[in-house]
Amino acid sequence: MNENDITLVFKALAHPVRRRILDHIKHHPSTTGELVSRFPDISRYAVMKHLRTLEDSQLLLSRKEGRSRINYLNVVPLQTVHNRWVSQYEELQSHNLLSLKNQIEGGNQMSGLVHDSFKIEQKINIKGSKEEVFKALTTDISKWWTYSVFDGENTTLTLDAKPGGLFLETNEEGGALWGTVTYVKENEELRLNGLLGMKGAVDSAYSYTLEQDGDYTTLKLSHHAVGLLDPEWHKMHNEGWQELLGDFLKDYVEKGKVRS
Repeated sequence: MNENDITLVFKALAHPVRRRILDHIKHHPSTTGELVSRFPDISRYAVMKHLRTLEDSQLLLSRKEGRSRINYLNVVPLQTVHNRWVSQYEELQSHNLLSLKNQIEGGNQMSGLVHDSFKIEQKINIKGSKEEVFKALTTDISKWWTYSVFDGENTTLTLDAKPGGLFLETNEEGGALWGTVTYVKENEELRLNGLLGMKGAVDSAYSYTLEQDGDYTTLKLSHHAVGLLDPEWHKMHNEGWQELLGDFLKDYVEKGKVRS
């Protein structure tokens, strides 16, 4: 980023409405219409002007989906600013992220990362009540979630289902954070932010919504990610969710099958 780019970032962050927009889309990528509706005391023209300012600073990325335009937070400019004034006094991680970004923009294809976003939507029908499925997604998650950061045995998974609660994996080697809870409505909805195996300048949010349909519960998954992405991550996460929820979670709720 040059001096003009950095100036645009600070200009974008200077207004409280624009900061509120970024706070919202960090957890909930939203259509332009949804963002306008969040500010009933401001004209549509004014909100659109704020969105253009955020786009000019590259803090907001948008993607056309049908007749709607979905807006996402882009964390890279913030990471760049952080790198210039903070990270050199704290740690090297921010510098490494910025170097990676500069290599990509300079045409280094070895990294394989590109500025992009993806959205995964899945629906799974599970025989059981909403209460059973919600309990499996939270209290019993270690009994069916088989993916692990560590190769060693005795890995423990815990999910504290409250705002700010952590989805953690721990064992004798250390620990890893799979997500942070941002919203919870017991037996109905759970939202988290977490990289889920991705690395670097990425903002990732995923949520579960539960609906009762007779003897079955419909579990709706939504996963959004934006930033410097490997083109393979979309496919990998789509297939991973299908296995985790459509096979492992479903088998646990319906058959009591525990994964080792």
